[in-house]
Amino acid sequence: MPLLTILDETAGGSILHRLELEISQEMLTVGELITRRVHDEVAAYNARQTGTFQGLVQPTESERVLNGYRLRPSKRIDAEQQVYRALEAFQQNGFFVLVNDRQAESLSEEVWLGDGATVSFLKLTPLVGG
Repeated sequence: MPLLTILDETAGGSILHRLELEISQEMLTVGELITRRVHDEVAAYNARQTGTFQGLVQPTESERVLNGYRLRPSKRIDAEQQVYRALEAFQQNGFFVLVNDRQAESLSEEVWLGDGATVSFLKLTPLVGG
């Protein structure tokens, strides 16, 4: 299966996290892409349970730390709940998805993810006191 490289970036262009996702089809909706990404990162965390989750959205009952979100030891993350939170965050502009340097507008938008495709998740930093 081909691997798709996904970058989490800041608005300034700094790369926060890089992950690779196995995909079997060239066309997916943005919602399917987000769902696959979240399922993959939750499965990886639940398999190793290091205490720090570097995912797209913050799990419930976690604390934000420098390189992700800290959970209690042996705390498993519910993948479906994370998918719901991620899809909701996308719809509320909590992050943007850039596919092949073009901003995705909706969850139902189909995007091309074939050989050479690029995907960036642009995480927005909440303003303090604003």
